[in-house]
Amino acid sequence: MDTLLKLLRDDASLKPAQLAAMLNLSEPEVAAKIRALETDGVILGYRTVLNEEKVGGDAVRAVIEVKITPERGGGFDRLAERIAKYEEVKTCYLMSGGYDLLVVLEGNNLRALATFVAEKLATVQGVVSTSTHFMLKTYKEQGVLMGRAPVEERLSVAP
Repeated sequence: MDTLLKLLRDDASLKPAQLAAMLNLSEPEVAAKIRALETDGVILGYRTVLNEEKVGGDAVRAVIEVKITPERGGGFDRLAERIAKYEEVKTCYLMSGGYDLLVVLEGNNLRALATFVAEKLATVQGVVSTSTHFMLKTYKEQGVLMGRAPVEERLSVAP
């Protein structure tokens, strides 16, 4: 992977001047490379990782294992793209193993997610089954630890 992309993936808040210094390039060169990567669809967006507990976020998140029947001529893609378009769906992956899609949802409350699964997702033609797992606590998000590691306090042991 390109060094510029690695730096931006690790910390998208880096300014072109900072990136230029790290890459031994001029600031206009870095800005032009970033614009080109955005234009080419390599960089699709920028996100901030939030500690929802500290900002008082009440959003409920769930991971859903979805088994689907591939469509003739479209395989898994058309159905996965259709599911991914729902506002509640934050992430959608094609998986290997016992299910086909891994879908991450976010909603205002448990009932909203349950309603989405029962009334929208499960009723999509081609969806064979779903298995929902609610996220209870986040320890690490996109490579960022949510809290400090607890300091292990041990008593001194004398020989």
